[in-house]
Amino acid sequence: MKFIIGISLLVVLMITSCTKKFEEINTNPNAPNDVQPSLLLRQVQFNYAEEMSYEGFVAGNLLGQHFTMIDFNLFDRHSLSEPQLGGNPWPVIYNNLRDNELLLAKAKASPTNAVYEGPSLILKAYMTAALTDIYGDVPYSEALKGSEGNVTPKYDSQEEIYTGTDGILENLKNGIELLENYQGVQTLDGDLLFNGDLAAWATFAKSLQIKYLMRISNKVNVSSDLQAIYDAGDYQTTNSQNAVFNFTNSRPNSFRMATLRDGDFNSFILSETAEEILNQYNDPRLQVLYRPTGSDNTIYAGLLNGPDASQTSISVSDYSLTGTIFRENTSTLKANFMTAWETQFLLAEAAERGLITATAQQHYDQGVQLAFDYWNTTMPSDYLTTGDASFGINGADVIEQIITQKWIASTINGYESWIEYRRTGFPQLKTVSGSLNNDLIPTRMPYPSDEQALNLSNYSSATASNGNSINAKVWWDN
Repeated sequence: MKFIIGISLLVVLMITSCTKKFEEINTNPNAPNDVQPSLLLRQVQFNYAEEMSYEGFVAGNLLGQHFTMIDFNLFDRHSLSEPQLGGNPWPVIYNNLRDNELLLAKAKASPTNAVYEGPSLILKAYMTAALTDIYGDVPYSEALKGSEGNVTPKYDSQEEIYTGTDGILENLKNGIELLENYQGVQTLDGDLLFNGDLAAWATFAKSLQIKYLMRISNKVNVSSDLQAIYDAGDYQTTNSQNAVFNFTNSRPNSFRMATLRDGDFNSFILSETAEEILNQYNDPRLQVLYRPTGSDNTIYAGLLNGPDASQTSISVSDYSLTGTIFRENTSTLKANFMTAWETQFLLAEAAERGLITATAQQHYDQGVQLAFDYWNTTMPSDYLTTGDASFGINGADVIEQIITQKWIASTINGYESWIEYRRTGFPQLKTVSGSLNNDLIPTRMPYPSDEQALNLSNYSSATASNGNSINAKVWWDN
């Protein structure tokens, strides 16, 4: 009996001792338990650039009709709830917003890290805009609060996300003020976009202000705000100011399509929409963005988007694959956050619509030249004087010309092309061949099925009026 009692006491002592030191014993002293702000900033910039440029290539460029897909192409046929090689940017954006929130919290918590607050607010605005422009109403004000116990966040309206407290426009404004008023000595380490140049970050943010004010200009009177930014003049005007991530020809910084297996890469070919537009303008970027056909190296041939592969026999050699810049020579490719050519096209549109006092043609011509330079292509000498791209030639719709030129330059980011088509109606996209959406061009992406499973009550409220339809228009598009 004494023996049994003794054993029992020994076990109790062992358990008590282990319990008291459980955390100490089970913590790896060599493993980091915190992340430096510089590493978080680098991670967000790199991961978002890498993931969303891939998404833009394999899914956005189908929606924007830069490419078509010749096999396993349900997404290209507008069954958007069936993503294949891509077509699900929701987790990409939220994962990076989560990491950016960690960065923002660190910046606010310590004066040493204060230099990161402005850039993190700007990145928050930028990624949030991509999210809501693709999906519409989304979890925002209550999102990313799982550590606080909220794992079922409500959906906020797109209007509130753009214009409300802690919204896109407010975060850009506050981010700029923080950058311009920063008096500390700490440098912005880990910055892949501007190598720590805070003035460049402010210029980037002001271009984003122009972009997002134009995006909501059908719903809100943005003229005075745009004019103030324009008059101040601190926005991107040269490609040296572009907010871009430069890919290389080797891992880990090569464009993902460079390492995708041949069978998948060869599924993406020139769309008929892009073929017609580039040929109409006699645009030499056709030869940069695409390859000649395998059967005749003097011909560039496209295919109407959304073919039904089960009913159509397609030979890849009869069509143009995407250009070597996306596979063999990715060192000349860039992932866009914001560029000077996009800024100039936005200003040209704003001037043409009477939202600012400026010369629309001046900004249009500058945008076209910057876009050619961006794609390392020599612009023909008559491109802006006698060709179809010449501003207003033969009574051409100038807004259509502006948006079409932006569309051509946005081939690395097809989601942007599709978003701008939804906002403006340009360029005129085609009804896809084997449409699974009643011959309609989708006006939003559907929420992923995980939302219905994990956040049912809020998902149901958000979809009560539209049924999560891909044909429901977002706020700024109504």
